[in-house]
Amino acid sequence: MKARLCSLIALLAFAGSATAAEEFRIYTEQYPPYNMTTTGQLFAHSEDEVTGVCTDIMKALLKRANLSYSIKLRDLSYGMNRSKNHSEHGVYCVSKTDERAPFFQWIGPISKIEWTLFAKPGSDMKLDSLDDARQYRIGGYKGDIMTGYLEDKGFDVSAISNNGLNARRLVQNQIDLWVTDGMAGPYLAADASDITGLTPVLVFKETPMYLAVNKDTNPEILRALNDALDELMEAGEIETITRSYGL
Repeated sequence: MKARLCSLIALLAFAGSATAAEEFRIYTEQYPPYNMTTTGQLFAHSEDEVTGVCTDIMKALLKRANLSYSIKLRDLSYGMNRSKNHSEHGVYCVSKTDERAPFFQWIGPISKIEWTLFAKPGSDMKLDSLDDARQYRIGGYKGDIMTGYLEDKGFDVSAISNNGLNARRLVQNQIDLWVTDGMAGPYLAADASDITGLTPVLVFKETPMYLAVNKDTNPEILRALNDALDELMEAGEIETITRSYGL
């Protein structure tokens, strides 16, 4: 009887420490100001080399959840594939699409992106609705969800493979508007084209961003993450982190 009791106690202790013992491996992509390397490289091997709004929220979330974890920055497809096929893996900040939804447990939202149309600096262009933009040529980013959305709706979109260069195309009057995220656009413009002062003309859609966790991940880890997120929100820490980036 005593031996059985000891075995039960040991089993409960193991279950309770599962979240601390298992390493939770998470990935993100280079997408300032949400996620970015401190070194300027397009990849990072440790959390000290990764910063940004979403990354700072994730670090606070993981600390509060008391998880053993690692953070690596790779291209988005790598992080999505690793997290889709391996338990105790996750990827952030990503949107929840119909295609992705079945493969993950979704923690969040932890942030959001604003689908924004920008004009060149100093522009006095005004749009009351998205339909008002049909008369203009819009610069986009190949493979981007916002660009694809406008293309599917029949807008005049010219997409290129280097999104930041759309800011240069604006000032050179090659395009009239640029569709990109409201936060990321100004960062990309300054970094890739050395252009500041873009004119935001219209925010026409918002997308919540999540931590996507492999669906077979230990339920204790998922519970710890959800509980920690609730606590962060109640304490106002997410808002504080966002404001620290001037947002």
